[in-house]
Amino acid sequence: MIIEKWQKLASKYLVREKWATLRVDEVKLPDGIVKDDYYVLEYPNWVNAVAVTEEGQIIMVRQYRHAADIISLEVPGGVIDGDEAPEFAIKRELLEETGYSFKNCKLVAELYPNPATSNNITTTYVLTGGVKTHEQHLDEHEILNVELYTVAEVKQLIKENKIAQALHVAALNYGLAALEEMQ
Repeated sequence: MIIEKWQKLASKYLVREKWATLRVDEVKLPDGIVKDDYYVLEYPNWVNAVAVTEEGQIIMVRQYRHAADIISLEVPGGVIDGDEAPEFAIKRELLEETGYSFKNCKLVAELYPNPATSNNITTTYVLTGGVKTHEQHLDEHEILNVELYTVAEVKQLIKENKIAQALHVAALNYGLAALEEMQ
């Protein structure tokens, strides 16, 4: 069977905010059926990182996530600001969230968080040679703890399902594979 794109007939914005935009599209499917209520979330693009210190420890952050009502162990990352290059954005986010600067930066994945309902991309990097050079400089409502783990500890956390953020588990899997290739 050949998979074909849908034809967008019309779009109407229901919500336009800084962090999320909701639109409803009218689309024509390849079989001719018209669906007049396909909802799409527009988010900014994101970056995240498997960030490794000079000593070989992986930097993780722990923070509260209100929508899920959980305290989440995650890889550092954040939103790409405007037309900022993703590599610049991840270096900025790491410096702000963790206070670490890095010698090396390698792109390892570009993933769609949920392409059925949202249009953004998360770009994942592995950064190595991290050194603490600054204090945290967090956003207004950002509260997070920086934690360091060995590679073996991170693998165990994944195995025990202790990291609940799906994109971050994907980042760690891509990142750990890339680290193995780099050695």
